[in-house]
Amino acid sequence: MPGFIVHMGATVQCTHGGQATPTSPNPRVLVTGQPVTTVPTQYVVAACPNPPPNASNGPCLTAQFTSGATRVLASGIPVLVMSSQATCAPTGVPATVMMTQTRVNAQ
Repeated sequence: MPGFIVHMGATVQCTHGGQATPTSPNPRVLVTGQPVTTVPTQYVVAACPNPPPNASNGPCLTAQFTSGATRVLASGIPVLVMSSQATCAPTGVPATVMMTQTRVNAQ
């Protein structure tokens, strides 16, 4: 799945609008001066407005990507691209890359 490579400064959100931030990007590979993120990188979701338990299943706390580039690796691990798929926990809703750099493409 081709797309622009996701980096530390990319905007990633849960379906409810919470902001997701990577916990450990790859420090050895940079695009536009920022580290790239890879498939096993976990994201922490902040400010998810989903209601707490009893009204719902609570706000999104983490997001985990399950797909990435098929031909571009960083330290032997597939990099994330704009079309990568992620699932938030504990809600199970998707997380989406809203905006990233537009200079480096990967397949």
